[in-house]
Amino acid sequence: MIAGPTASGKTSIAIELAKKLGAEIISADSRQVYKEMSIGTAKPTVKEMQGIPHHFIGNVSIKEKYDVGIYEREVLGFLEKYYQKNKYAILVGGTGLYINAVLYGLDKFPDVDEEVKLKLIEEYHEKGIEYLQNELKKVDLKYYSTVDKNNAHRMIRALSVYRQSGMPYSSFLDKIKPKREFEPIKILLDTPREILYQRINDRVDDMLKQGLEYEARDLYRFKHLKALQTVGYKELFKYFDGNLAREEAIDLLKQNTRRYAKRQMTWFRNKGEWNVFDSKNVEEIFDFIINT
Repeated sequence: MIAGPTASGKTSIAIELAKKLGAEIISADSRQVYKEMSIGTAKPTVKEMQGIPHHFIGNVSIKEKYDVGIYEREVLGFLEKYYQKNKYAILVGGTGLYINAVLYGLDKFPDVDEEVKLKLIEEYHEKGIEYLQNELKKVDLKYYSTVDKNNAHRMIRALSVYRQSGMPYSSFLDKIKPKREFEPIKILLDTPREILYQRINDRVDDMLKQGLEYEARDLYRFKHLKALQTVGYKELFKYFDGNLAREEAIDLLKQNTRRYAKRQMTWFRNKGEWNVFDSKNVEEIFDFIINT
């Protein structure tokens, strides 16, 4: 597992390791799975892949239903066949939920009635995010202390489970997970913050040169879809809506990407033990893998 925040160099490291290990690459990115989203999700190009087979990139449409449960089943099915002929596979990405689903399985939650979800969404729109924060703090302090408090979707999810079941969302987390038929070697790429933030700014500039604005305009009519409620597109949609000037949208895109990278690193550091390496040390990472 090669994990790390956006712009940390995961793709290039994974490709170099794949060459050395004779491995193929599985993407653990919840947005690169969509075929219509390329520039804004930083999909590796055919040239960048350097002949290494990549899987779970551009394999579904933004119009299709796709979630972490489907991803988990499909990746495990792929690996079952893959390991009959191969020793190593490289899972690479920054979507923590997708990574955990493959390595350890998903937590099981009760089904929630649509009316419960809709009521919470209505309350959020009427009363704001502070209302969700206060409600969650009252009923589930444990989850409240770890959740991203600016992420309304996650708080609505947790509150909906509580209202449906009468039990805190946190009580369904971290149950005994199914055993996997592979042994994960977890590598986390660590990049000094100032370097990472500069890479992010440069990457956004490069994306714009590659045509990100045109890609976003082409997808604008689908902006209501869940797949497009993501950094890289939603800021440009605000510009297209006339709510932001172009330069403001670009500055916000960079700012939100930096914030996202910070949240990614917080998530990884709080989730289990990782072997941390500088993103420049390919040989050191390779030696660690083959000697583990």
